[in-house]
Amino acid sequence: MIIIECDQYSDEYWQHKLGKPSSSNFGKILTPTGSISKQAKGYMYELAAEAVTGKREDSYYNNHMEKGLEREEESRKLYEFLFDVEVEEVGVVYPDERKDRLCSPDGLINREYGLEMKNPISKTQVSYLVDGGLPLKYKPQVQGSLMITGFDRWDFYSHYPGLPLHIVECERDEKYISLLGEALGEFIEELDKTVKKLKELK
Repeated sequence: MIIIECDQYSDEYWQHKLGKPSSSNFGKILTPTGSISKQAKGYMYELAAEAVTGKREDSYYNNHMEKGLEREEESRKLYEFLFDVEVEEVGVVYPDERKDRLCSPDGLINREYGLEMKNPISKTQVSYLVDGGLPLKYKPQVQGSLMITGFDRWDFYSHYPGLPLHIVECERDEKYISLLGEALGEFIEELDKTVKKLKELK
C-alpha cells in the first residue's frame, strides 16, 4: 500500500487520479450485483482521454454537493468525538508500485481501517436509516477500497444535522472483491491498449 499525503481536490490530488480508475467509480466497471457495468466502455474512454491529454473533464457539481463538502469537517470531528479516534486525512492510496488503480479515502484510522463519509440531503439520509445497512450503490466503492488497502474493515458514515447518524461497519466480501479484481484487471488492460493506440495516432 502506497499512501500519498496531499489535500484532496488539490492539483497534486487530481494529477494522481488522472487517467486511472478510482474506487468511487468502480461501480462503472462492476455493478453492485457483480455484473460488468454498461458504463465500463465510456468510463474507459474517459480515462484514456485524460491519460493522453493530461486534462480531466469537468465533473458534475451542484449545490447539494457543495453543501455536503462544507459539512465534511463537522462530520469528521463528530466521528472522532463519538469513537475517540483521530481520522487521518490523506490524498490517494495505491495498492502497489504500479499505481494503476487507487482509492481516495475520506479518512484512515490508525492505518487499520478506512472511512467513507457522506453528507447527503435530508431525504437521502432518511432512506439510508429506513433501509439500513450499506446503500447498495456504494458497495463497489467500499469493497474496492478494502481491496486497494488490504484492510478488513471500512466504516460507512452518513450524517445530516438533526437526524440520527447512519454508521455501518463493513467487512470484506471476498467473492465480490475477487470479481472486482478480475474485472478491474481486464479494464486496465483495455485502457492501456486504448491509450497506446491513441498515442500512435497522434
